[in-house]
Amino acid sequence: MSEICSTCGLPKELCVCETIAKENQLIEISVEKKKFGKQYTVVTGIDTKEIDLEQLLKKLKNKLACGGTAKDGKIELQGQHRQRVKKALLEMGFAPETIVMR
Repeated sequence: MSEICSTCGLPKELCVCETIAKENQLIEISVEKKKFGKQYTVVTGIDTKEIDLEQLLKKLKNKLACGGTAKDGKIELQGQHRQRVKKALLEMGFAPETIVMR
């Protein structure tokens, strides 16, 4: 017997909760300058209740080969990776119309 999702009521293999959550986000990607002129790519607008921020951070860090952190509901990646982050998010199933670059 398989586990049942508490949100949608479907078996875990057929659960669509994360897919629906990815379509309902409004994600902003921007670049900020921090100490000593270092640039950080900042990803904001991800609902932490529906999507695991730490898991998403781990995937982005692996894909982009950079360091980073998740704090205060946003992801900070070391370096300027706006285009690459957008491409990676699209590959992970986020809708293109929900991603805004600043």
